[in-house]
Amino acid sequence: MYRLFFSLVLSKLDPERAHHLAFTVIRALPTLGFGRLVHRFTRPRTDQSVETLGLRFESPFGVAAGFDKDGEAVIGLGQLGFGHVEVGTLTAVPQPGNPTPRLFRLIADRAVINRMGFNNGGAAAATGRLERVRSIAGRPVLGINIGKSRVVDVENATADYLVSTRALAPLADYLVVNVSSPNTPGLRGLQELDRLAPLLGSVKTAAGTTPLLVKIAPDLSDEEVTRIAELVVDLGLDGIIATNTTLSRANLTTDAAIVEAAGAGGLSGAPLHARSLAVLRLIRASVPADLCVISVGGVETAEHVAERLAAGATLVQGYTAFLYRGPLWAREINRGLDRLSRD
Repeated sequence: MYRLFFSLVLSKLDPERAHHLAFTVIRALPTLGFGRLVHRFTRPRTDQSVETLGLRFESPFGVAAGFDKDGEAVIGLGQLGFGHVEVGTLTAVPQPGNPTPRLFRLIADRAVINRMGFNNGGAAAATGRLERVRSIAGRPVLGINIGKSRVVDVENATADYLVSTRALAPLADYLVVNVSSPNTPGLRGLQELDRLAPLLGSVKTAAGTTPLLVKIAPDLSDEEVTRIAELVVDLGLDGIIATNTTLSRANLTTDAAIVEAAGAGGLSGAPLHARSLAVLRLIRASVPADLCVISVGGVETAEHVAERLAAGATLVQGYTAFLYRGPLWAREINRGLDRLSRD
């Protein structure tokens, strides 16, 4: 039913407008009076829980950063069956993001190109909202993803990240340093070890006891992935999220003119499946078994989630397939995991 609705209605709307319409409904779900009933329908029916980062995740499957940029729909997303919600990316300085249009569907590839540019209301504005989220019983695990403010030079990035860290780490179940979005000038350069090591070291100190992870790009070489994984271990971080969106446009089936018209930005969705899985395997081969590795990229089905878990992922995230599969996507994943665990 949803796929027919998507084909006939949502696919005809501007992608960002369609996202805002869906987001409004999800954000309102807790206030409609039946959110807990919905959660009984969407949560796993068998024990799929994961213990990591000193936390219990009801399901190994969560929603990646980017869907709920300002932490406005955490409870509604949890009621839809996601075991954790990673909000953000939040920046120290509020910013509108890049000019519109900045979100483009590649329907034939079940993919999206975005150049949103970390549009968000800023770390300080989010604190009161996230404090309220933390006070709600039965909420999903809350991850907070932070990035560099666009107006801040790369040379001053550490100080900028520290502003967000001090404001948000006390509210996060886990904190993520995003150095891998392709839509903030200079950001991916922070993945170079001589810049990444002092940045992560400073944020780790400021984060205190809050578990700290770093999110990396799929476009790194295998050697760079391994070196960052080793750095994470050396610095005593708690985990890695792999991967963000890609700059690659290889092997797409969408008409080349449509891809070219969309322009610059990060590609997400089904085309990332193989590279994201390969990066996961590289990381898992380089880090201790108890390090939290969250795999994201090209995840669409329960079989994909199970594949990532078998390859060494501690948790799995998704986002783009949410746009194509609809509001019961997390339920489909959870029910599929229930079935696979019985087989």
